[in-house]
Amino acid sequence: MKALIRAAFLLFSVLFAGVSMAQHEGHDHGSDDASHQATEAVEAAEHAAHDGHATEKFNPGEMIMGHVTDEHGWHLWGHTSIPLPIIIYNTERGLSLFSSAHFDHGHKTYAGYFLHEGKILATDAPDGTDVHHATENEALTAATWDVSITKNVLGMLVSIALMLIIFLSVAAGYRKRGVGAPKGLQSFIEPIILFVRDDVAKANIGPKYERFMPFLLTVFFFILINNLMGLIPIFPFGANVSGSISVTFALAAITFVLTLIHGNRHYWGHIIAMPGVPKPVLLILTPVEILGVFLRPAILMIRLFANITAGHIIVLSFFALIFIFGEINAGLGWGVSVFSLAFTIFMSMLELLVAFIQAFVFTFLSAMYLGAAIEEPHHH
Repeated sequence: MKALIRAAFLLFSVLFAGVSMAQHEGHDHGSDDASHQATEAVEAAEHAAHDGHATEKFNPGEMIMGHVTDEHGWHLWGHTSIPLPIIIYNTERGLSLFSSAHFDHGHKTYAGYFLHEGKILATDAPDGTDVHHATENEALTAATWDVSITKNVLGMLVSIALMLIIFLSVAAGYRKRGVGAPKGLQSFIEPIILFVRDDVAKANIGPKYERFMPFLLTVFFFILINNLMGLIPIFPFGANVSGSISVTFALAAITFVLTLIHGNRHYWGHIIAMPGVPKPVLLILTPVEILGVFLRPAILMIRLFANITAGHIIVLSFFALIFIFGEINAGLGWGVSVFSLAFTIFMSMLELLVAFIQAFVFTFLSAMYLGAAIEEPHHH
């Protein structure tokens, strides 16, 4: 375990140092004095307003949100990115399939569409029109269905492929060795499976835990793998899947639906009309209990989303300090980079722990809600 921690520490040190250098080079303005910096700030503002070609100043908020939010391309470094497929269906135009490279990093229109704050909107502007002109001069209508392969979607596909490789390999090991001593990857995965079974499923659901084991194991490893992948800032990793509110909403919705389906008479009886409670009190208690049915999955959704996103924002904020001070003075930027990189590595190690904790918490609470739904009444 100590060797694994040392290897992870060295890996993250090298990766983050490389990313820091690449981003520093991409945003270096070569400023020598304060007047030159002021001139660049004015030119950047003019570029935003009048489509000029001046170099833009580093925007930490834009950089951070660009990494934690979903996008229609996979940014690698500087101005280099991997375009992803755009799949749009509009009731008037039908199905459109093309590469996000035609949008020119969100600057141009193509096939009657353009990117606006991460969303694809329809326009009547001709292909290649600058988005500022399309936004100001053309009537905009939201695309009916956007089922494009975004960064988070591709990240999920990669995590699913990893899960299939891992568990098919483990299953093959069991078929080959039976109940004998596990070896290789099997010896690493088996304790985690037993932990989920004994300390999560059995402890919270009871004797009927086996029917929920496929769901609990799937959601645990899906969250865990995506959390770990989000800490590796190289393609095809680095997508903020668990920090996407739509992904956490879907996971919480599955728990919610399973709770509704498997809830027995005893469960619903305590929600609708709790036994032993005076009827006037039920007028207050019943709405609260019904609201709690919806609040539980909402808590699952928000907790996972907030914790993962907050961790990424903190790490990226330390990165941003390098470029903020670097714009003031190159030497100051290099000096701050030492401390910034140290704090970044520390936060990344902490995020490794958070990755396991959040996967456990989501699975544990889901098991609690399912256990409460199928719990039988106690007879004295």
